[in-house]
Amino acid sequence: MNIPKFALSAYIRYHNQHMLRILDDFPDNVLAVSAEAKITGSDYETILIPAIEEKLKAHKKIRMLYDLGSSFTGFELSAMLDDAKMGMKHLSAWDRIALVSDHEMINVFAKFFGHMLSCELRIYKNAEFEEAKKWISE
Repeated sequence: MNIPKFALSAYIRYHNQHMLRILDDFPDNVLAVSAEAKITGSDYETILIPAIEEKLKAHKKIRMLYDLGSSFTGFELSAMLDDAKMGMKHLSAWDRIALVSDHEMINVFAKFFGHMLSCELRIYKNAEFEEAKKWISE
């Protein structure tokens, strides 16, 4: 079935309400998130930021796996601003970050800004999800 991207995005948002999903089956110090369709500031404010704050209550440093799957279409400006604020607020809280993405422009930006992080950042293609999961869980 060939569904136009705008229709798929609307369908997913209608049925799931949020485009960020917390993934299970990771160690307690790892926050693993999957992004679908277009990510909004509301997705960050209601899903991601509270999840990070909760992890940081139990761990001084946390690891993050951020999976931008094949149906991911981008970030709204408000989500990008929330992402930058969150990263700066918790700059020393990151132990490792794995980005799983086939989106070349996002990968280039992540590599560039990754040099400002105090942790190791690795970028994996979508087909390498299991490798990213293994590395972030070590």
